[in-house]
Amino acid sequence: MALINPQRGRIADFTRPLGEAALLGPDSVSWRIFKNPVGLLIGGLAAVLLELAEPAVRTGVWEHSAFRADPMGRLQRTGLAAMVTVYGARSVALPMIAGVVRMHGKVAGETPAGVAYSAIDAPLLNWVQATASYGFAEAYHRYVCPLEPKELDAVYRESQPIARLYGALEAPRSDAERRALFESMRGRLEASPIVFEFLDIIRSTDTLPRPLRWLQPLLVRAAVEIVPDWIRECLGLRLRGLRARERWIVRLAGSVSDRIVLAESPAVQACVRLGLPPTYLYNKRLTALRPAPGDP
Repeated sequence: MALINPQRGRIADFTRPLGEAALLGPDSVSWRIFKNPVGLLIGGLAAVLLELAEPAVRTGVWEHSAFRADPMGRLQRTGLAAMVTVYGARSVALPMIAGVVRMHGKVAGETPAGVAYSAIDAPLLNWVQATASYGFAEAYHRYVCPLEPKELDAVYRESQPIARLYGALEAPRSDAERRALFESMRGRLEASPIVFEFLDIIRSTDTLPRPLRWLQPLLVRAAVEIVPDWIRECLGLRLRGLRARERWIVRLAGSVSDRIVLAESPAVQACVRLGLPPTYLYNKRLTALRPAPGDP
């Protein structure tokens, strides 16, 4: 819960306004995916690694955010924004998204290579949207519960209305379009010491409760592992994935966390707001610990 609580007090109340719909429906694949904290942490880290591979996005993130000075606060704000986007009532989510867009409109500059950029450039927004959708879907697929191809496609399809609100007008609409976009980035993505600085910050920042802190390095390496092979190699991260036993531990953590119903989690509160049982999303789980593609 601390990951989505910038105030370190009570998080936003997702139970209000009573009966008001979110931007996505409770039967969406996204509602099922975003309820899982292990998948969200792994997927969010993977998305950032992919974003940092693009020079303009990397420069914007590193020079115009508080990540280096306040990494936990940055993670919390990002996590809360994701929860409001998926589970928040429309009257809450729409103004928040508009505020983010206004903030992005003030971010501009030049990369170290002298290339001008703006945070509202459409190609950059499409890349950020694609990496976020990929990170969360792939983390859930690999470490929580395998998704069918049609469910993977649904993640990208469901994100379209939200992507457009953020200005990503040509974000991928399917996993095939996501793969095509990733392929089109060959030659544009590049290695940077900032990638390793980011990983060092994440490893040294306490993001989990003390009894679970031993798991944090595994979750970081799990995030590295789901970055596509050629991008990992491009970034110099080729040998930083998980061992077989570590992969099993992460998948066990993902499966167990998918069974924990927290009364104050955004997923549960959103269900209550819509008159659904608190366990609604948890009753819709697929069978846990089915081997993911490529697993022995």
